Amino acid sequence: MSTILKKENVFTNVPSIKAKTLRINLNPDIYGTFSEIGAGQETSAHFFRSGGASGTIAKAMSAYDKDFSDAIYGIEEDGRYVTQSRLKKMLAHEMENMDNRISREKHPDRLFFSYANTVATIDFSKRYKGHGWIGIRYQLDPKQKELNEIILHIRFKQNEARLQQETLGILGVNLIYGAFYKYDKPRKLLKYLYDHIDKDTVEIDLVNFSGPNFAEVDNRLMSLQLVKNDMTDAVMFGPDGNNLLPATILYKKNILALRGSFRPVTKVNMDMFKKSYEIFIREQSVEEENTVVIFEITLSNLRASGEIDEQDFMDRAELLCSLGHTVMISKFQEYFRLVEYFSNYTKSKIGLTMGVNNLVDIFDEKYYRHLSGGILEAFGKLFFKDLKVYLYPMRNEETGQIMTSNTIKVHPRMKELYKFFKYNGKVMDIIDYDPEILHVFSRDVLKKIINGEEGWESVLPEGIADIIKQKKLFIRKPLEAEHKQKV
Repeated sequence: MSTILKKENVFTNVPSIKAKTLRINLNPDIYGTFSEIGAGQETSAHFFRSGGASGTIAKAMSAYDKDFSDAIYGIEEDGRYVTQSRLKKMLAHEMENMDNRISREKHPDRLFFSYANTVATIDFSKRYKGHGWIGIRYQLDPKQKELNEIILHIRFKQNEARLQQETLGILGVNLIYGAFYKYDKPRKLLKYLYDHIDKDTVEIDLVNFSGPNFAEVDNRLMSLQLVKNDMTDAVMFGPDGNNLLPATILYKKNILALRGSFRPVTKVNMDMFKKSYEIFIREQSVEEENTVVIFEITLSNLRASGEIDEQDFMDRAELLCSLGHTVMISKFQEYFRLVEYFSNYTKSKIGLTMGVNNLVDIFDEKYYRHLSGGILEAFGKLFFKDLKVYLYPMRNEETGQIMTSNTIKVHPRMKELYKFFKYNGKVMDIIDYDPEILHVFSRDVLKKIINGEEGWESVLPEGIADIIKQKKLFIRKPLEAEHKQKV
């Protein structure tokens, strides 16, 4: 059992920031460095002020000058300083210094850590509110060779640099405290990051856990917690399961997005993707090498049957990642909000791939009653940018008719509005679709899987049925029951 666990006490109330720093300072084993760039030494200041800091702080520094910083940590290929790469170099460099400069023979029980942040606070014109990377690399056992690591990306929402600095300092304390005292409950650790911080002041849009004590933590599930707990509006993760920073993936890119339940992903989903992608990259302003494809699932879809079933979410993620796709989880129930989000990062082409039923819903006024400008406000935001909808047809189950952009029926009041967008080239039919799979719906496949029926395998992409069978996806007990001790 680690030194930390032996000394753990249960708090019935949220401890103050001073109580957190003092508890760490009075623990004779926790010992490390603070490296903070861009907003002063706000986190280390809390430890200095609380008393007993000499027992915790080996070194506190701020290589604020860029040349000085480059001399210590090296030069980034892109020349930027507020990046994950920079943060990781800071953490690695300072931890290596700890190992080289502090004698293990003299201090056999010490738990070394390296805390770092590199941030840009609000600019003078107040156009960009600022963002930053925060992380800690540390031991929970003095004999640990492989280190644990927690990395966050944050976006400031306050309009004063001083307030942002204060928020950063508190967040840093919460991270260090959580890393040592709440590491066995990562989901709670995430919530505790906001102790004494209003969620309106800072957004956490990425978190990644790694290391021996987080071997059982799936970072995709941690991503879900960020959206579920209103810490951010959207998160992304790649095929390897690691969380990605949306700004990095989407910045100045052409974006093709497919929204769906993917429960499970079917041949129809893949046909929609492949056919719309072929059209999208032929668009005059689109360069394939500067294009990203996003498979998006809304939080409302995950809540379709009530509370979010985390195992069900993980099963969907497992399949999409196995196909090599980047996945986004968002709070954007309406398409125009999704487009607004993308527009924060790019002015390039945006494409939405959807089925006929989704397009019909877009033209339903009931979804926009909460907007002062109603459906016109939503459509102004949806189609104002360089956006196009790629429409996948649907077969009418009653008549057998193939429904396309030319045959769909919207509410009579919406007909002229629909015609306007249709004839201005904002809606394009996918015409080389596979007619043999139009009858396939994820919900029907899911029902067969759950009921143990046969005949569903052939309508799924190659290899997907095997994964579902091998890992017993969509039919296992909830993840909460399986991993409540681990996560």
